[in-house]
Amino acid sequence: MTLSIECQDLMPGRQLIGAEWREASDARRFDVTDPATDTVFASVPDGSAADARAAVDAAHAAFTIWRAVPAKQRAQIIKRWNDLVMANQEDLGRLISREQGKPLAEGRGEVAYAASYIEWFAEEATRANGDVIPAPVTGRRMLALKEPVGVVAAITPWNFPAAMIARKIAPALAAGCTVVCKPAEDTPLTSLALVKLAQRAGVPPGVINIVTASRERTPEVVDVWLDDARVRKISFTGSTPVGQHLARRSADTLKKLSLELGGNAPFIIFEDADIDAAVEGLMAAKFRNGGQTCVCPNRVFLHERVHDAFTDRLTGYVAALKVGPASNQNSQIGPMINARAAEKIERHVQDAIAKGAKVLTGGIRLSALGPNYYAPTVLVNVDSTMACSNEETFGPVVPITRFSNEADVIALANATPFGLAAYFYSSDVRRIWRVADALESGIVGINEGVLAAEAAPFGGVKASGYGREGSVHGLDDYMHVKYLCQGQLH
Repeated sequence: MTLSIECQDLMPGRQLIGAEWREASDARRFDVTDPATDTVFASVPDGSAADARAAVDAAHAAFTIWRAVPAKQRAQIIKRWNDLVMANQEDLGRLISREQGKPLAEGRGEVAYAASYIEWFAEEATRANGDVIPAPVTGRRMLALKEPVGVVAAITPWNFPAAMIARKIAPALAAGCTVVCKPAEDTPLTSLALVKLAQRAGVPPGVINIVTASRERTPEVVDVWLDDARVRKISFTGSTPVGQHLARRSADTLKKLSLELGGNAPFIIFEDADIDAAVEGLMAAKFRNGGQTCVCPNRVFLHERVHDAFTDRLTGYVAALKVGPASNQNSQIGPMINARAAEKIERHVQDAIAKGAKVLTGGIRLSALGPNYYAPTVLVNVDSTMACSNEETFGPVVPITRFSNEADVIALANATPFGLAAYFYSSDVRRIWRVADALESGIVGINEGVLAAEAAPFGGVKASGYGREGSVHGLDDYMHVKYLCQGQLH
């Protein structure tokens, strides 16, 4: 099976600034590689500081016009974007799988997931209601209105190149904001394709601008946006150190920030859990996108009474996973995004083994398939001294720690700077509420391994960031409140 696309118009090969698809200011380009083979199959402009400034110029000029478009008309344009995304689901899914590596079924699924956010915020555009406040005296009217914050800079990651850009741009457009966007250098093609479809849906020139840049040039592009007071909000998904840098650099211009940062998600199975359901939930949560998601379980805690039965069942499922390129329709786990990612996984596993962990399945790179493949792995006897317990592995590795009581496992689960997602399985209703309250996390899965939904708020606490994406809260993050007080009405 090939991963070629039918509609070549979805690969513009240039960046969009204002109404023009253009090359970088100095005509530099960088290569896009297929992680399944490490071969180059496309190139895009390597944007510069000059391109970043031009994008802000275009977005700033368009903001006055776009914010004045009635919410219903904005909603209609965004809805057309959603329709075009779904009409091109197969091509977009193939493009995702080609540049990111995930199996084609997951690529198609990501397109539908991305579209769900576009559709949701198209509908939310007409619901950005304010408040009429009861006046404390006669002859006065008091109102709180919601207004768009202004130009938004969206910086997106490589693991979900369609969903992440949709989850940021759709609410910005719905709120009346304009956007400058920098997609991840590993996966720029999907983002360009989505923006091409937004343009085709009728989004006016300058409302969405996308600047592609290599790893080396990304800082100069983003620094322009951080320093420009016309950029009023940064929305970023990625590592905590980068998020901290963005927050520090945004202080001088007091930008609004949405930061969805690193995770170290615990997955707890209590002795009263439905073991079959917990195994299925862990498989769904852990191995989506080959373990390369920010909400993947990174630390699995098994009660000692169910430890052996659970690990036996889990190991059978994990050992049966089919690893291969997205071009093989039987593949369930694709390559890691690049060699650096595979090397990190290898380092974590070797560190765990050296400190006493035992491999039940996997534990090796699959070099015969290519340089970026790692075998789905189950480790037992994992403890808090190991790198896999303290750093986000971001790969298909399940590190298992045994526990004996509820208080201890909650303390272990919370013993991390991060607080994005957490999961636990239990059939005790009282325990469910105790544990849900005690976990320090922005998202909690209770007897459920698949959490994300467009109607739900997505985001973390502690070093996992702040702000929420999706839901009504996701729209509010692109707006501010203006208070109007009118007197002398009597």
